[in-house]
This record gives sequence, C-alpha cells and structure tokens, in this order.
Amino acid sequence: MGYDCIPPGAGSPWTFRASGTSDEDVVRRVLAGDVSSFEVLMRRHNQRVYRTIRAVLHRDSPDVEDAMQQTYLHAYRALAAFAGASSFATWLTRIAVNVALGLVRHARIAAVELSPEVDAMTRGSQDRGPEEAASRRETVDLLERAVSALPDGQRVVFMLREVEQLSTAETAEALDLTEENVKVRLHRARLALREIVAEEMGQSAPKAFTFLGPRCDRVVAAVLSALAAPPDPPGATL
Repeated sequence: MGYDCIPPGAGSPWTFRASGTSDEDVVRRVLAGDVSSFEVLMRRHNQRVYRTIRAVLHRDSPDVEDAMQQTYLHAYRALAAFAGASSFATWLTRIAVNVALGLVRHARIAAVELSPEVDAMTRGSQDRGPEEAASRRETVDLLERAVSALPDGQRVVFMLREVEQLSTAETAEALDLTEENVKVRLHRARLALREIVAEEMGQSAPKAFTFLGPRCDRVVAAVLSALAAPPDPPGATL
C-alpha cells in the first residue's frame, strides 16, 4: 500500500500505524477516539484528493488546498456515516468532488456579478505564476512534437489552418489543393494528433499532478489544527 507523503522524522510509531493497516481499521481507530490516526488517512489519500479537486477546478491555485482541507473536515465530521458499502477512498473522493463543485458554483455566481468590462480586465491582467507558465510551455512543446510527427501533407495543412489560422479557401489556394482535400487532410491530422498526444500522455500521466512534500504537510497540519480546536465528535451533523 503506497503513501503520498510521510511526515518528517517519522519513526516506528508511524510505521506501525500506517503500514499494512486498512482504511477501515484506521477509521475505527479514529471513531474510537484516536483523532491523531486521521493523519494516516490524509497522507494516504492526499494525492487522489488533490488530483480530483484540481481536475474539477481546472487549475492549480490556493483554492485547491482550501478545498482539500474542507474535504477532510467534512469527512471527519461524517466519519460515523461511512458504512463501508464502497471503499473509503471512493467515499472520500465523492466528498472531494462535491466540495470542488461547490467552489465552482460559487465562482460562477461571483462571476455573474462582475460587469463584462471588469471581468475582461481581470482576465487580461492576471499574472500567471511560474507553475502555470511552465505548464503552458510543456503543453506547447507537446503540441509541437506531435505536429512534427504528422505526415507532410497533413502537417502543412494543420499548420496553415490551425496555427496560422488561414481559412479553408486560403489554405487550398496556397497548397494548390481543392477545399475538400484540405478538409480531409485537416480531419486526418486531428485524428493523428489525438493518437500521438494520447500515447505520449499515457506514458507520463502517472507522474502528473503530484502532491508531495511541503504542500502535503501544509494540508495535513491545517486539518489537524482545526480538529484540535476543539474537534467536533465524529459523526456530527455537517
């Protein structure tokens, strides 16, 4: 059984509690009053919770960690309601999805309140952080590699139509093709690109969206702090 982030300086007590212990056993320990064991569940499932919430929110931001904390607090307070009909991981993932969707709905409501002018200025003036800039560069690099792998005829059509944004008629004229031929080649290029990108992404997907180290520790510490001041009894009404 894998763990996403082991606490700094973890020794034999952590190893004893974490290794070979099922989620259900840990849940029973927490319900019996061992609140500190909830840390095992958080560290065990931080990666999945992070990836789930990030997928719903479509970006990485402080909102992701806030949503993770909310997810764990909701899970702790409803722990007595976990019936074991599905795995704990599945149960926790559903909570994460609901929390993230709630943030999305709240963001949409807030966006409606902005005037079109303010909204446009906000979108245009936001500074992209280094993580987003790196992600965009990686996306561009992937696209460039995929386009380079296309057959000559398809690659040129794709470059003119999608990259240079020429119309079908302009592309046909530039390449001395019929417009129907341009459409066919573009369609085939798009299909080929999907296969190329899917293959490359499939090889690297398991390494994507990692949630390790300080970020993992930060979420765990924040949740444990909230539970200690003072913790609601497991199973309390949300």
